Amino acid sequence: MARLAAALVLGLALMAAPLAAQDLPSIEEKTDGTETMDGFFPLYWDAAEGTIWMEVPELDEEFLYVNYLSAGLGSNDVGLDRGQLGDERVVHFERVGPEVLLMKPNQTYRAHTDNPAERQAVDDAFAEGVLWGFEAAAETGDRVLVDATDFIVRDVHDVTQRLQQTGQGAYQLDASRSTPDLERTKSFPENTEMEARLTFTTDESPGSEVQTTAAEPTSFAVRVRHSFVELPDPEGFSRRAHHPRSGYYSFDYEDYAAPVTEDMTQRYIPRHRLTCEDPPDDDGLCTPEEPIVYYLDPGTPEPVRTALLDGARWWNEAFEAAGYRDAFQVEMLPEDADPMDIRYNVIQWVHRSTRGWSYGPSVTDPRTGEILKGHIVLGSLRVRQDLRLAEGLLAPYADDHAAGLPDEDNPMLDMALDRIRQLSAHEVGHTLGLRHNFAASVNDRASVMDYPAPYAKLDETGAVTLEDAYDTGIAAWDKVAIRYGYAEPDDGETEEELLDRVMQEFDDEELLYITDADARPTGAAHPHANLWDNGDDMVEALKHEMAVRDAALDTFGENVIRTGEPHALMEEVLVPLYLRHRYQIEATAKLLGGVEYAYTLRGEEQPAPSAVPGDQQRAGLEALLDVLAPEQLRLPPEAREQIAPRPPGYPSNRELFPRHTGLTFDAHAPAEVVATMVFDQLLNPERAARLAYQRGADPDLPAFREVLDRTTDALWDQPVPDDAYNAELQRTTQQVWVEALL
Repeated sequence: MARLAAALVLGLALMAAPLAAQDLPSIEEKTDGTETMDGFFPLYWDAAEGTIWMEVPELDEEFLYVNYLSAGLGSNDVGLDRGQLGDERVVHFERVGPEVLLMKPNQTYRAHTDNPAERQAVDDAFAEGVLWGFEAAAETGDRVLVDATDFIVRDVHDVTQRLQQTGQGAYQLDASRSTPDLERTKSFPENTEMEARLTFTTDESPGSEVQTTAAEPTSFAVRVRHSFVELPDPEGFSRRAHHPRSGYYSFDYEDYAAPVTEDMTQRYIPRHRLTCEDPPDDDGLCTPEEPIVYYLDPGTPEPVRTALLDGARWWNEAFEAAGYRDAFQVEMLPEDADPMDIRYNVIQWVHRSTRGWSYGPSVTDPRTGEILKGHIVLGSLRVRQDLRLAEGLLAPYADDHAAGLPDEDNPMLDMALDRIRQLSAHEVGHTLGLRHNFAASVNDRASVMDYPAPYAKLDETGAVTLEDAYDTGIAAWDKVAIRYGYAEPDDGETEEELLDRVMQEFDDEELLYITDADARPTGAAHPHANLWDNGDDMVEALKHEMAVRDAALDTFGENVIRTGEPHALMEEVLVPLYLRHRYQIEATAKLLGGVEYAYTLRGEEQPAPSAVPGDQQRAGLEALLDVLAPEQLRLPPEAREQIAPRPPGYPSNRELFPRHTGLTFDAHAPAEVVATMVFDQLLNPERAARLAYQRGADPDLPAFREVLDRTTDALWDQPVPDDAYNAELQRTTQQVWVEALL
């Protein structure tokens, strides 16, 4: 009897388990009395319980999941910016009994084949992702309701990890002080937006960046957005092959169904969907079915607002060159629109406590590479830095303008706004799919995708002028690049023939292209791949920068600051002026052991890699040594005598020179900075290795030993200057060289 009773109990338990799992209320019953937000994924807010319920309308249906940092920390160094884009992934919901799993298929490894077993073999070979597990709370038909509160109120943006990586302390998410943000949680027909205010706390001393930006450094809050987005029909989007010289980013995946004799790696470019609604007219232009529209953050003030609109709109000219009429438009973001909404390409004006970079990421469809949303973050302090550069060049605050120049007659403001126009166009270019082109500056400023330095000149009187400091308008390389990404084949022309024709345009117009990996490293080899440089002759460009710098230093004095400002602020103007030639130094150093090359493919007529001629390498070395002459390193008397210690209310910051003199200005430290800059370039290990190797291949090229000997001779085979300040500057460079060698 005991055995029979136990078996009966076990049987009843086994029967009850599946019944209990299915014994759920309807969604309508469960959400009765809640605030309803209908849309792509319907949401229900239960104010009494503080719970957000989410309805999953369809299981096993793929959609896009994106997260953003919608309100940030405000520190460029930490990098947690307002509007920062997080991860994007194709996901779907899968139900197993009471569990509802958010699954992420593996998009990196695929099999483009009609054979389902072949596709399954790839799916089973590479792990999929399980992003979250929910428990079904109610169901109606195939629809299921889950509690989404914990999913929303979590550190999906890895804020704690970022804080730790940047030395700001060991923070943790405080769930008791983190809540959904109902005001910004909405559901629309094609997307659902869920937001949370997350509070991060620490028991340790916070890092300096958090201390200077957060209202309460030990307990501060940011906002994180989760977006569920309906995926577009991939059948309506045409993928376009990637070419390494096209200037585009690459969208890659591995196709295990590719023929054994062909490359498994499939490479395409990311791009917006753009198609013609009718044939081209007599001007060769067609009207797009849907133009690409970007929206500017209404929090942007004038006159920056107009400048950003102007610069972004330059791209319409490139799309006209690609065969479209009014295909690219820029408007102000409507008052009721959300900049995080996937439906809007946005240009956000983002504030930080210190100046820093801007960037232009995109939300793309991981299945196809289609750009769904351009999301640009522009740092608001950039325009002020350009004003500071101009102050040093012009020393504008004479007696008649001691309080500042009027906006309508202000060459400094004009230059800064020209830079903002260029910056707007540059970051928009990234969201159109384009990489940096750091060879454009030597190619007659052929692209807005370069980093432009303000090109100051000397007028007939020897005074600095800022006319034409920045180029305006879209440039030649940009137009050809947009044709590669967006032009449609002519009648009777295949897409492959179109792309071959466009690539030939790059060659016919002699448009150069070198991007980040070949330009940014200190020991980079390509002599034309430089950031913040000007001119096609590096030696002459360095001499030009030195001449402009000398002229500006000759006029340096208290006229670089406004009446009523502390003399200590003169140093903040002096730093970018004194170091004005720093990027041209880097560009000139690339001549040494330099190698010219292109991203060549077999079958194309591209030159083989070749060493920079020996006479150019030696000229570059002499130009670098010239900047170390005491006369080039000395500061004007006004800088040495008038820059005072920082007064109360004006703390020290990273925009100042280092010093060995405590609170007082160090008149020798700037020379030490320049000498270190030059010697770091000359002694870079990769550059030294190329110099050693090139001499073995060609005895006419300089060897590394020649560079060492010539530098030592230039520093010591000179008489000691009679001027005591110059003599000390000479000793400073000698000391830095010895320490660098050691």
